[in-house]
Amino acid sequence: MADLQDELHATTEVGELEGRAAWPEAEQLPPGTAEPDADADPLQRAHAFLAGHPVADGYSGLPWALRHLPWFDLELGESAVDTDIPRMREGHVGALFWSLHLPEGLAGDRAVGATIEQLDLVKTVVRAHPEGLRMAYGAAEITDARNCGRVAVMLGPAGAAAVGDSMGILRSLRTLGLRVLTLSGASWASGTGLTRFGEEMLREMNRIGVLADLSGASDATISRVFAVTKAPVLFTRSAARALRPHPANLPDDVLRELGAAKGLCLVPLTAEQTGPSVRDVADHLDHVRALAGAECVGVSGTYDSGAAHPQDLADASCYPHLIAELLSRGWSESDLALLTWGNVQRMLRGADFTARAAQQRREPSAAKIADLDG
Repeated sequence: MADLQDELHATTEVGELEGRAAWPEAEQLPPGTAEPDADADPLQRAHAFLAGHPVADGYSGLPWALRHLPWFDLELGESAVDTDIPRMREGHVGALFWSLHLPEGLAGDRAVGATIEQLDLVKTVVRAHPEGLRMAYGAAEITDARNCGRVAVMLGPAGAAAVGDSMGILRSLRTLGLRVLTLSGASWASGTGLTRFGEEMLREMNRIGVLADLSGASDATISRVFAVTKAPVLFTRSAARALRPHPANLPDDVLRELGAAKGLCLVPLTAEQTGPSVRDVADHLDHVRALAGAECVGVSGTYDSGAAHPQDLADASCYPHLIAELLSRGWSESDLALLTWGNVQRMLRGADFTARAAQQRREPSAAKIADLDG
């Protein structure tokens, strides 16, 4: 990944992006929270740990699931979905990325319009549940929501079709709150890699603070994004291909490259990608941590996406079971704090820092796909 310091002299914020000491919220319990008892059973220790270091869940399919319900109340609990406020509280979920992905087949203006409808639905749902949910658009707002006892709701990822091959639509979606865009499926990010327009789209994403999601992208696209981007890169739903040969999972060489670039791999809690048990998920987390580093691994519940989930991880209340398994394997609390909370914060802060640097040297792009790829 291109070095930020090629673009801007170091400031105190650069240091904030470099090490764990920059994330006191990932190392210290909030006032009044008891330290986990080392002699307690792993599940009790997991609950105690998560009370101070909640989960930032990287992917939820809840918006599309709610769109098909005639009525719902997430505050009271909703049996028709995997995610509601009582279960998020039980699972110690502090932040949740709500996917704006659409069913296959939507393209062009229909995809743009449906994405905006999805985005509007998310904001409507959050407004209807003010005691449990709060919109957040960056790392500081996620922390504020957590400190107020609310689950922070972030917008994204959206599919590449959402931008309609338009820089203006990309910027408009960012203004509305979008933070993550999935590149797979775009004509400008195909099996042959990024086109000239795709590279310009990525630079514009860097300039406005939209993270590139590379889950499902081709090897050529992944390689070119690593070379071009100045912001951290993200895989919202990818596990280890060495353990399970799913096409969206990452080979070991990409995991090592991700670690060198200080990106983030969010391991999905799906039986198809990680296996049928919580132990299988933990195996993938172990593998990603070993190759990419503790600063480069997180989790995506992938709830309400239509996927089957491993045993003991059926819904958003089940994160303590996963943390208990990792505690029993000897994960340190500092590494767990990065996994659950700190790494997502780092990614968002890194994207915002890159955007501020880029805005000092670049005007908004007016590039059109017909001019660059025609």
